[in-house]
Amino acid sequence: MSYKIFAINPGSTSTKIALIEDETVLFSKNVSHDASKLAEFDGISAQMPYRKETILNLLKEDNVSLEGISACVGRGGGLLAMEGGTYTIDDTLLDHATRGANGVQHPAQLGPQLAKEFAKEYNCPAFVVNPPDVDELQDLARLTGIKGVNRVIHLHALNLKETAIRHAQSQGKKYEEQNYVVCHIGGGISVSAHRNGKMVDGYDIVGGEGPMAPTRSGSVAVADLIRYATGKDLKEVKSVCTRSGGLVSHLGTSDALEVSNRAEAGDAYAKMVWDTMIYQINKCIGSMAAVLHGKVDGILLGGGMVHNKGLVAQIKEACEWIAPVSAYPGEFEMEAMASGAIRVLSGAEEAKTYTGVPVWSGFDFEK
Repeated sequence: MSYKIFAINPGSTSTKIALIEDETVLFSKNVSHDASKLAEFDGISAQMPYRKETILNLLKEDNVSLEGISACVGRGGGLLAMEGGTYTIDDTLLDHATRGANGVQHPAQLGPQLAKEFAKEYNCPAFVVNPPDVDELQDLARLTGIKGVNRVIHLHALNLKETAIRHAQSQGKKYEEQNYVVCHIGGGISVSAHRNGKMVDGYDIVGGEGPMAPTRSGSVAVADLIRYATGKDLKEVKSVCTRSGGLVSHLGTSDALEVSNRAEAGDAYAKMVWDTMIYQINKCIGSMAAVLHGKVDGILLGGGMVHNKGLVAQIKEACEWIAPVSAYPGEFEMEAMASGAIRVLSGAEEAKTYTGVPVWSGFDFEK
């Protein structure tokens, strides 16, 4: 049986949409939104009707019909910590996405809202697949050296899991029976450990962990960060951790290709920054391999920067003694959302129900 999925992935000033039939992308577009118009709305969720109208207008202009679609899938956001999987968008999930129950205001919150709107219009189910709020950490990965401060996780769960699922299938294996170190290396960089289908550890990139990235500082010694923050506005410090750090802080650009080209052209500073970023990725891969006790079936690289053959070569040189390194350049976010829906519709996987209760809320001995 064939399945046709409409996938919706909202960003800060645009919304990616795609119509996918089985593994074939029939239509894909990045719908631009007027930044000044978006600024008129009071909060992220208030943008939903405007974004929907913009999407409908573009579909009409391009003569794309959604009649007969099997499901709508929206990029998840604003949700509380949950296991990975494909979730039905019910009243609880929709409410949490709309108000941003996790306290993080992000355009991804609009994904479930838009998916539900289109699903109602075309009388089909609506899902979210492996949203950024996926948390499958093992307990050993949660405790820190400060009582009451425990680790949570935010990373590119959708692309990380899809890369792992696709690699396992290409090897004739099941994701649930493999151990992988999976990296997303793009505008943000996530490094994670997957054991038997669960993402048991990884770096909290929203919290500032992990390697330096195009706009993120990566891990910095606490004492150094406190010293840097002294006398500065808290928003400025948070910004350098998550928005204006990394390549931007050093070289004034978040364009990885530009930095790579400058490094190749003999810019010593650019080369040091570029090589340091890759060095830090390698260190993180090594730590995730230790999490898996060295039992690693593969090191998988996804994301836009993986198009850079030099970057892949450096990672292979440093890490291939651990396990084979496989590169999957680009992102599979739209295809990943469609694949999650198809797995449910075909009966290969059961849809999960979002409980609205975090999968983890602290250790019993701390309560």
